[in-house]
Amino acid sequence: MQPQAFYQVVADEFTAVDQLIKQQLNSDVPLVEKIGDYIISAGGKRLRPLLVLLAGNAVNKQDDELLLLAAIIEFLHTSTLLHDDVVDKSDLRRNRATANAKWGNAPSVLVGDFLYARSFEMMVKLASLPVMQIISHATRVIAEGEVLQLTKVRDASTTEETYMQVIRGKTAMLFEASTHSAAVLANAPAEHCEALRLFGDALGIAFQLVDDLLDYQGDAETLGKNVGDDLAEGKPTLPLIVTMREGTAEQAALVRSAIQKGGLENLEAISQAVNDSGALAYTAQRARYYADQAIAYLAPLPESKYKAALIELAQFAVARTH
Repeated sequence: MQPQAFYQVVADEFTAVDQLIKQQLNSDVPLVEKIGDYIISAGGKRLRPLLVLLAGNAVNKQDDELLLLAAIIEFLHTSTLLHDDVVDKSDLRRNRATANAKWGNAPSVLVGDFLYARSFEMMVKLASLPVMQIISHATRVIAEGEVLQLTKVRDASTTEETYMQVIRGKTAMLFEASTHSAAVLANAPAEHCEALRLFGDALGIAFQLVDDLLDYQGDAETLGKNVGDDLAEGKPTLPLIVTMREGTAEQAALVRSAIQKGGLENLEAISQAVNDSGALAYTAQRARYYADQAIAYLAPLPESKYKAALIELAQFAVARTH
C-alpha cells in the first residue's frame, strides 16, 4: 500500500494548501520567516491537513475555506513541534537539526507563538464560531496533554490509563479536531460530524501507538528522530509500561531504573526486554484495534473515493515503518 494513494485524491488541493502555508508565513521580522520556513519546509507527512481535505471532501466540502482550515491546522501542529522540541531538548527531527538546535530555545518558542497567533488570525477569516470552538478547545487539550506528560517524566508508576490520557491529549486531539472541524465547516449532518470526530480520535491514538512501537523497532534514519528518544527523556510509553507490568522481575526492574534515571545506557537490553515480554506485540495489537475502530466509525458516511482514502489512511497508520 503506497501512502501516495490517499494523497492523490486531493493532490491539487494539497498543493494549494502548501502555497497558502508559504504565503501566511510572511513576517516583517526575517528570523520569524526563516525559522517558520525551516520547520514547515522539513516536510513530514502533513497528515493533519490531509485529514482536513479528505474529511471535508467526504462530506462534499470543496472550496477555499477548506484549504484555509487545512493550513490553520498545519500551523497549529508546527507550533506545537517547535515548543515540543524545546521542552524535550530534541536536536533531531525529520533527519534534520531541530530549530532549537540551530537557533536556540528562545527564538523557537517565540516563533511557535507566532505560528499559534497566525493560525488564529486565519481562523477569524473563516468566520465560523463552531470551528473556532473546536480548534480553541483542541489547543487547550493539547497543552494539557503535554503538561500531563511532563508531570509523568521519570515516573515509573505511570499506568496504561494515564498514558492513554496523555496521547489522547497531545496527539489524538489534533487529529480529531482536523476531521471534526472539516465536517462542521461543511455543515454536514450531525451523524457525519460525529463519525468524523470519532474517526480522528481513534486514528490519532493508533498513530501514536505505532510511533511508540517504532521507537524500539526503527532506526534513526528511517524515523527521522533519535531511536530511544522517549526512553532517554524518561518518558513511560506503552511498551515500557507493559514490560514493567507483564515482564519478569528482572525486566521490570531494568525498565523502571531506565525511566527513573533517563539516558540510553541499557537501550539494547531494554529493547530485548520490551520484545521478549510481549509489550511490542501488545502495543501493536492495541494500535490495530484503534485503527479498526476508526474505520468502523466511518460507516455512516456515503461511499466515495475520499471515504476510501480515509480507510486506506487508517490501514497505513498501523502498517507504516516510519
